[in-house]
Amino acid sequence: MVAITRLLQLASPALPVGAYSYSQGLEWAIESGDVNNSATAQRWIEDHLALVFARFEAPLYAAAFAAWSCEDVAEVARLNADFISTRESAEPRAETVQVGFSYAAWCREVAPLTDAQRTTLAAMDHVSGPVGAALAAVGSGVKVRDGLLGYTFGFTENQVMVLAKALPMGQIAAQKLLFALGGAVGTAVDIALALPEDNWSSASPWLAIAQMKHETQYSRLFRS
Repeated sequence: MVAITRLLQLASPALPVGAYSYSQGLEWAIESGDVNNSATAQRWIEDHLALVFARFEAPLYAAAFAAWSCEDVAEVARLNADFISTRESAEPRAETVQVGFSYAAWCREVAPLTDAQRTTLAAMDHVSGPVGAALAAVGSGVKVRDGLLGYTFGFTENQVMVLAKALPMGQIAAQKLLFALGGAVGTAVDIALALPEDNWSSASPWLAIAQMKHETQYSRLFRS
């Protein structure tokens, strides 16, 4: 029961990591007209989950979970550097470093980390979002699939909340969309946990372009 409540805490939008302030290019997609209603929004998020998130960020989270669990310092450092190096522009890099910093602060103050985990965390100049989130899950005593499911749901919920703020979409419509995306969340987790590292891919030109264009977007609510 305690593990479940801790998982809910990690997946809660009240967790102070600042992810709600980023749209990951979705705000530009709305500005450009690529996303303009519930149907196009659902397709955008499903594509992001299946083609990008499930094939790099999510499997890297799972690998980082394993590395933190067995206190493999070198593997944690490698995965962390790999993720940061794949951020194609300034905004997504700043996003993952800020979110990772917040996860690290939460872990230091809240999670019962081992001495080795604390030492490893202290030695890292920057912590990426998924590596920090994985440590939070390990320190909270949740299982890797449960932790990844909560992390993936959190990403999806943040995307829907971007739509609720940037589109003429009410709260009920946003909830209907989030409900409809439930299957895509589970599928993304299944793909990620089964994907060998040789098949990971962070290549997403359409998403990279959206994030780069967002940097010069005239009117913005979000930081990416």
